[in-house]
Amino acid sequence: MKFVMTLSTVSLLGLISILHVYWAYGGRWGVHAAIPSKAGESKPAFTPRKMGTLAVAILLLVVCSILLIQGGYVHFFRANTVTRVGCMVCAGFFFLRAIGDLTHIGFFKKVNHTVFARNDTWLYSPLCLYFGVTCTILLF
Repeated sequence: MKFVMTLSTVSLLGLISILHVYWAYGGRWGVHAAIPSKAGESKPAFTPRKMGTLAVAILLLVVCSILLIQGGYVHFFRANTVTRVGCMVCAGFFFLRAIGDLTHIGFFKKVNHTVFARNDTWLYSPLCLYFGVTCTILLF
């Protein structure tokens, strides 16, 4: 079970990282569904910059590495205090992301009638919850 959860989480985070690199270099597919919109508007709540998007992609790959090391799947690195703390930080981040900012993202958001909001309710927030559970399980 732990293996399947780790492998699926790392695979999904890797794909999400690739998608962020695609967006950083000008890709447009899926952008409308991935950026929150202001209530009653089609205008995005913010405009991500290239460096910020690339930073997210790199951080996602770092999370993948931490999970693989903490799970014991990388034989030339051993799980240690750094990977354990990294897993705790990642779990906390993913759980907080699932809860959200109470306005645009998370299970408790107020803006509910945009493309992003629907995707967030049915896909993004549940995935973050799953990622948080995986990070927590790898601590034990």
